[in-house]
Amino acid sequence: MSKKLLVINAVGLTESLINDDCPNLKYYFEKNRQYLKPPIPAVTCTSQATLLTGKSPQEHGVVANGWYFRDLAQVWLWRQNNQLVQGEKIWESLRAKDESFSCAKMFWWYNMYSSADWSATPRPLYRADGAKHPGSYTYPMGLNDDLESELGTFPLFKFWGPMTSIESTKWISDSTIYVMKKNRPNLSLVYLPHLDYNLQRLGPNDPAMAKDVRELDQCIGDLRQCADELGYEVVILSEYGIQEVDTPIHINRELRKAGLITVKMECGEEHFDAGASAAFAVADHQLAHVYVNDKSQLEKVKKILKGLPGITEVCSGEERSKYDLDHERSGEIICLAEKNAWFTYYYWLDDKLAPDYARAVDIHRKPGYDPVELFMRKGGKLSAAKTLLKKKLGFRYLMDVIPLDATLVKGSHGVHPEHLADGPLLIGDLNLGDEKVRDMRDFKSLVEEFFQVDKED
Repeated sequence: MSKKLLVINAVGLTESLINDDCPNLKYYFEKNRQYLKPPIPAVTCTSQATLLTGKSPQEHGVVANGWYFRDLAQVWLWRQNNQLVQGEKIWESLRAKDESFSCAKMFWWYNMYSSADWSATPRPLYRADGAKHPGSYTYPMGLNDDLESELGTFPLFKFWGPMTSIESTKWISDSTIYVMKKNRPNLSLVYLPHLDYNLQRLGPNDPAMAKDVRELDQCIGDLRQCADELGYEVVILSEYGIQEVDTPIHINRELRKAGLITVKMECGEEHFDAGASAAFAVADHQLAHVYVNDKSQLEKVKKILKGLPGITEVCSGEERSKYDLDHERSGEIICLAEKNAWFTYYYWLDDKLAPDYARAVDIHRKPGYDPVELFMRKGGKLSAAKTLLKKKLGFRYLMDVIPLDATLVKGSHGVHPEHLADGPLLIGDLNLGDEKVRDMRDFKSLVEEFFQVDKED
């Protein structure tokens, strides 16, 4: 198979963000463009699974960035096992038609133990002393050594948290260029997260976002140059558009006040107990899955949720099919936020009793998504410096730097924006046809058609 395609996932990219100071984005935008209709929720894991399988969340099972694993009685977000995505992936269907077909999957989610030929994903090493060492997981295993030799260690602490910067996205784009030049995969998938951070911190209408778009454009320029040298067609897409928000919805606090959430006091902190709770919400941006362990409380829970300001819709049972979310992993009830609102995971009623992980960047222990991790509390830099000193001296430490003020967040996503220009895009070299809007599920067949034409020729 001679055709080659580079798919750049520029997270949060919308038409309204593209301007004359980003020549590479503008080049592809003017070449060919469509708006994408994402799934609900329009979040990273759900959108990516939809793009790569051509299925809805009700079919591929990725109902959010995480969910309640009922058999474990635990909430898990940001799992990485590719087997959690139910359905045939793009590269698998193309390989079934031509066994020589190859794919590189660089930093897209659910990237561990996938069937892609080359892959890389963030994967820190957690030491017994509590230290977290940056790193990535790759296939083949030796690819990580090659990338670190060329580029240094993956800058994990610039990938997420208050220290995020273009550095991590630059590392990802450079690693993709390395794999493309060395291995020439037919399909190269790369995830560039840079816009996501300040869009949530500042909101999409902040003038400071222009700098982030220029920085992203430079990385795309590097990928474009590599693609031109190696004969790749290029398509750029985004998973969602981020909208201005000003209203955090503390859904679990309301369920807690109603006596539905159970906590356990440990070390003077309140720790959430999912298995012992009658009902609770897994908050994920502008959607919340509400799990009702005690089914006798279902109507009570629905009544509480319908009365909460900021919630625009409450669906249960088969009603969830309206948003293709009638799946066993979904909550018994799903809630959608108004366009200016988003859901927090906060369940404590007194900040003095918040668990230790609440004030840390700790995406795997929090029972819900927490964009406040992008901010640093007052005095946080000094606290971080002291903590890093403890780390260097070999002591256990807690990185206590994150505030507990949800009003800091100015951008969120999950429900569809009012205007197409504020939603996800599909731009570039593919023949997109005359449709103005394309369902995100159609992307898989679009890529298959691109490669099938070459095979038939």
